[in-house]
Amino acid sequence: MPTHANNAERLLKIRNLTIEGHSDDEWIEIVHGINLDLHKGEVLGLIGESGAGKSTIGLAAMGFTRDGCRISGGTIEFDGMELTTRPKSELRSLRGSRIAYVAQSAAASFNPAHRLIDQHTEAPVHYDIMSRSDSQVDAMELYEKLRLPNPKEIGFRYPHQVSGGQLQRAMTAMAMACRPDLIVFDEPTTALDVTTQIEVLAAIRDIVEQFNTAAIYITHDLAVVAQMADRIKVLLKGDEVEEADTATMLRSPREDYTKSLWAVRSFQKPENLRPDASSAEIPVVAVDAVDASYTRGAKVLHDVSFDIHRGMTVAIVGESGSGKSTTARCITGLLPPSSGVVRFNGEELPPSYKQRTKDQLRQAQMIYQMADTALNPRIKICDIIGRPAQFYSGLSGSALKTRVEELLDLIELEPAQYYSRYPPELSGGQKQRIGIARALAAEPSFIICDEVTSALDQLVAEGILKLLDRLQSTLNLAYMFITHDLATVRSIADEVVVMKEGRVVEQGPKTVMFKPPHHAYTDLLLSSVPEMDPDWLTRLLEERGVDNIGEAARN
Repeated sequence: MPTHANNAERLLKIRNLTIEGHSDDEWIEIVHGINLDLHKGEVLGLIGESGAGKSTIGLAAMGFTRDGCRISGGTIEFDGMELTTRPKSELRSLRGSRIAYVAQSAAASFNPAHRLIDQHTEAPVHYDIMSRSDSQVDAMELYEKLRLPNPKEIGFRYPHQVSGGQLQRAMTAMAMACRPDLIVFDEPTTALDVTTQIEVLAAIRDIVEQFNTAAIYITHDLAVVAQMADRIKVLLKGDEVEEADTATMLRSPREDYTKSLWAVRSFQKPENLRPDASSAEIPVVAVDAVDASYTRGAKVLHDVSFDIHRGMTVAIVGESGSGKSTTARCITGLLPPSSGVVRFNGEELPPSYKQRTKDQLRQAQMIYQMADTALNPRIKICDIIGRPAQFYSGLSGSALKTRVEELLDLIELEPAQYYSRYPPELSGGQKQRIGIARALAAEPSFIICDEVTSALDQLVAEGILKLLDRLQSTLNLAYMFITHDLATVRSIADEVVVMKEGRVVEQGPKTVMFKPPHHAYTDLLLSSVPEMDPDWLTRLLEERGVDNIGEAARN
């Protein structure tokens, strides 16, 4: 567990912070009089559901607000400097040099046209902290400290040439390039599988301790913040709910809202068994001995086989690079298999989507992980949902409008309020519901849910899982649920398929898969799920050996 820095020098002091957001030609207060203290070498966890103000406060600690927001009151004192009155030029010189930011999506934050090491050295060279050559050497040393593979070579790759976990660690290294006094970590492990998450969490904790760096750690994952933070501040709609040291907060939260956060994931789908072997029911989707390769590349899928029956949810789990999303691409025809077949209701599908009929395309739809990037921000909700209904069913005019309103009702969003809105006007959970409605507009019998709750806070994710379960029961849908979150698997899956390095290593009913004995790799995944115990990560690292986390995942 991190060590509380009570006696350390105070680095950040925020008093009575108020922040306003601009909406409909008026300014509305969204952060209401927040106080915050942070000492050198200390980690403060900010938690709360979507719209709580976590990221807004984290950015304000840098003297920064997003477009459409402004600091309207209070003080932000960083190492004796009042940031709210500093000229923008001075604030810019602080950011990147003394204060750094690690974003949730490393893939969206790196420039895809430049190598990692070129982006790493930019700030130290710009601020005259190091020469380019010295910064390159330092980058390699930081890559080694963060346990990146081939630390002397990996920096010369482009962002798309490394995994998500490696990219997130490269971003942490880049944040440390100027040895900042404060780092704001904004959901840095949300999109990572459990084994990669352990590597990143251990690396972040090591780097903070080695350099006595203060950190604000923003997350909706309570088990993760328990491993990282000395203290936890709980937020709700821009207000502070309560604050305490981590052990006290986990053991005895005072407020009902905090207790409700601790109690999420209560939802459990009723057990649903697939038809027995004697049944004549044909699977909705049958993946049969599928191999796949990318252009001029090595084989990435090896003899993958599983069935998905109507009304059932099959969860596909495994770490990054295990082949989960590649399998989905084969099913949808985006990546034609090099051998093997995909059948739909017993009918063999053409390998490529280009060869499939409109009805074959209609039957299988996808809901994507990042609703922010999956929805065009310049297109109204009615058109986003209406286009597939128009394309597949030929609806237009009043019939199309009625269908869109029916779909909005189905996903529990009031048509009168949301029909003409744009995606940026919606919360993360509402955007994901729109993604669900868009998939339903085609009237499919099979939906691929690709990490649909990983970017959502736990309360919102709970609502999405309940909605998906209700829709499945109502419409008798089959789901393929790609996820790295084993708590989600426990909540919604009927069957589980475990993949590693493009192969199915274990599969079966959920009730069987979560009971020992497990395949060694399944056991690794299950043991890597963070627990609500501040000492869990320390204990796990000691059991496995700090330097062997990645090796354990590979073997």
